[in-house]
Amino acid sequence: MTERIPSSGTSTATAAAGQDDRPPPPRLAYDRHTWKEIAHLLANLPVALLGFTYVVTALFTSLGLTITVIGFPLLAAALMGARLLGRLERARARALLGVRVDEPSRLPLRGSGGFLPQLWMLLKDPVGWRTVLYEFIRLPWGVLTFTITLTSLFVLWPVLPFVARGLANADRAMVRALLCPSDELERRIAELESDRGVVVDTAAADLRRIERDLHDGAQARLVNLAMGLGLAKEKVLEDPDAAAAMVEEAHGEVKLALQELRDLARGIHPAVLTDRGLDAALSAVSSRCTVPVKVTVDLPARPAAAIEGIAYFTVSELLQNVSKHSAARSASVDVWRTNDRLLIQVWDDGRGGASLDGGTGMKGLAERLDAVDGLFVLESPEGGPTTVMAELPWRDRTDASGADSR
Repeated sequence: MTERIPSSGTSTATAAAGQDDRPPPPRLAYDRHTWKEIAHLLANLPVALLGFTYVVTALFTSLGLTITVIGFPLLAAALMGARLLGRLERARARALLGVRVDEPSRLPLRGSGGFLPQLWMLLKDPVGWRTVLYEFIRLPWGVLTFTITLTSLFVLWPVLPFVARGLANADRAMVRALLCPSDELERRIAELESDRGVVVDTAAADLRRIERDLHDGAQARLVNLAMGLGLAKEKVLEDPDAAAAMVEEAHGEVKLALQELRDLARGIHPAVLTDRGLDAALSAVSSRCTVPVKVTVDLPARPAAAIEGIAYFTVSELLQNVSKHSAARSASVDVWRTNDRLLIQVWDDGRGGASLDGGTGMKGLAERLDAVDGLFVLESPEGGPTTVMAELPWRDRTDASGADSR
């Protein structure tokens, strides 16, 4: 069975919401839904007049001033105001038409890196431009719906519920088409916000792990070493033999502390990965696995350092799972590049049964890969074998000057 991390989209929830906001069928009797639709249609004209006046005044004034330095900032401010108009129109549609339209996400202006990037983000905002288009076409539509509804209220009142329902359905279609957030853009923004949280949590957990390892390991040994050397210093004249034994013991503590510091440094970023790349680094980590591992790395060049590091730690954690949980007799690691993706496959002939929520760290790996637009696929039926496929985006490695190292 293949398991994937679920995407951020919730199509079933959206479909259910679309069914929930469907109004009852029109009837000859005037119920509250009909009166709400009539009120919405009669309010179309004054609301459309206000929106059209704002759009024409703000947009054409700012466009006319684009030959000066203040034109583009004014245009950006006009689009921000259009976003506010869109929010008011969505609120009116929810209250009177029962249309449930999600609010668009706020533009990530704080992390955009300065005034010019923020200005460009505002100028290309699709939500603001769709609201501008909505306000443009609403004026003639507002005049039409106001006239028909007001006339029908006095002349065609027996069939007014049907007339109101038809015009209101056209309004609902406009709101959903032009004021609804872009599904792909909103999905991507939601994914990025979620991935940012995962990256922050992962970095914090790594820092806590490093601090714990230093405090409980090397730091404790160095404290014992200092105490032992202090005692040996006091006894060096009184009891040279005891002092020599203490120095010998301290020498052993130094060796252990150095080994723990090497292991800790390897866990942060191994030197062999920086110096020789994935092939040598994965061969080194596979040699520490309790299961014989065959490593095959077929890459035309080294990827970016960040991608290379993620690939290394992904394979390292998967091989740790093989050692601890698989009861396998053999395993293999294959790494290769296809187009703009770096592909990793880790296979073992163990007992299988691994899952993303099984407590073996698979879910954490999947979240880390997802945070960099990667993909994590696990296939581990009961009885084995287990195959893990991981994909990472390929980015070319650059040297210190920013040039392509190839």
